[in-house]
Amino acid sequence: MNKIIFTFTIFLILIGFGNYSFAVTEEPVVVIETSLGNIVIELFPAYATEHVKNFLALASNGYYDSTLFHRIIPGFMIQGGDPNTKSGEPNTWGQGGPDTKLDAEFNPIKHNRGIVSMARSADPNSAGSQFFIVHQDSNFLDGEYTAFGRLASQESFETLDKIAAVTTGASDRPVDPEQVRIIKATIIATADVSGYIPYVEPERTGTITPPTESIANQVFESKELDITFSAPVGWLLQQPDSSISGAPDVAAVGPKVDGVNPVISLTIKDQVDKTIDELITEKNNVLAEAVYLNKLEILAQEKIKTNIYQTEAIGNFEVDDKTLQIKFLEVMILSEQKSYTFAYSNTVDNFNNDLPKFQESLDSFRILSQESPIMTPSEDKSSEEGGGCLIATAAYGSEMAPQVQMLREIRDNQLMNTESGTAFMGAFNNVYYSFSPVIADYERENPYFKEAVKIAIAPMLSSLSIMENANSESEVLGLGLSVIALNLAMYLGVPAIAVVGIKRKF
Repeated sequence: MNKIIFTFTIFLILIGFGNYSFAVTEEPVVVIETSLGNIVIELFPAYATEHVKNFLALASNGYYDSTLFHRIIPGFMIQGGDPNTKSGEPNTWGQGGPDTKLDAEFNPIKHNRGIVSMARSADPNSAGSQFFIVHQDSNFLDGEYTAFGRLASQESFETLDKIAAVTTGASDRPVDPEQVRIIKATIIATADVSGYIPYVEPERTGTITPPTESIANQVFESKELDITFSAPVGWLLQQPDSSISGAPDVAAVGPKVDGVNPVISLTIKDQVDKTIDELITEKNNVLAEAVYLNKLEILAQEKIKTNIYQTEAIGNFEVDDKTLQIKFLEVMILSEQKSYTFAYSNTVDNFNNDLPKFQESLDSFRILSQESPIMTPSEDKSSEEGGGCLIATAAYGSEMAPQVQMLREIRDNQLMNTESGTAFMGAFNNVYYSFSPVIADYERENPYFKEAVKIAIAPMLSSLSIMENANSESEVLGLGLSVIALNLAMYLGVPAIAVVGIKRKF
């Protein structure tokens, strides 16, 4: 009788569950035989219907037979199910799977030790055949991957630990693949499992909230990092290995478009006794070499608050003999002896598509131990600190160019440190920002226009250097009027004289 019920259960699972519910003892389980022992996986059809159907179908037709656990990270998880591991080149392991992909079935099950979940790419709807088994609690995966099963015997946990302990090499691949090869996957009834661990409802987060029309984000919060922020819904949230030099503390990876995944990341560093200006200098020193080698173009840099600095740039990367242009926007925040750097990257063509999502993440950023928000949503960044020198930056290709640095000094009142100078720059910026973004964008699009602007503004930059001698109210006023008169003569008087002269001649 049990055999008949079990067979009928598998049939219903494979063709669709509907509203049918099964007793736990009659549920099928998948037994994965390896050279290090057996792994028994009990499934969660109520939480991940389509994933369970897919897993049972693949197991029943021998899809997993002779594959490997090809990615092993002790303390995190073991991953298998890639058909490329049967006989393919190791560099292709992790890239294989069936043509049919599954839509995500994110659920509130916590990724605790022994939970079985579906591997996928950055696209949430890209699961195929690859799965992973959590070795130690990894709750940062909760709600981001489809958990669909659990280990259901003591031997399963012992086998999990044995596989996690094997020696690994590059890309977390096993040095001796035969140690972790799946001999066979079979489906049996729960009642036939030796050493079965009785089923209990899996631990759930209770925090998975479906997105609404107004809030299409997921929240990342870490008491250890003392931060919280929202990330775009459907993007893969992860905490990279902290031992990797330069790796961010948190990264949100979006679905791939035109072969590239958009990324939003947060990097946190201790900055004892450092000022924002010192951090800016350090950053520019690092960027200078890339700029010199034509690997990076600085589009704009500006201090948008007294403790917040923003950099926008385009990097050139060689991929398969092609140059790929990636645009970056980075916001560095200094607070309480720590720097918090939010960065967003995407292809130049697709950059603006996800820019609002980055802005939402940035606006939502909070330091848990502080009551006040770091960023005010939709604040006008151009009004803080006098804005940036967009036209000159675009013309000279870098905010670090000497001509631009001089303008920045004037803009930040380091040369015109007087009330008159401050008032003048305030009025100037109101006019300047009414047209400068359009001109700067056109400069970056049209190299001829860029060179024309560079030639046109060169006399003005030279004349502004006169302002370095202004140290008092009267000197600011006198030299300022002189600079204005000089520029009127250069840009209006000289052309007018030339036109009159040409007219008389002809």
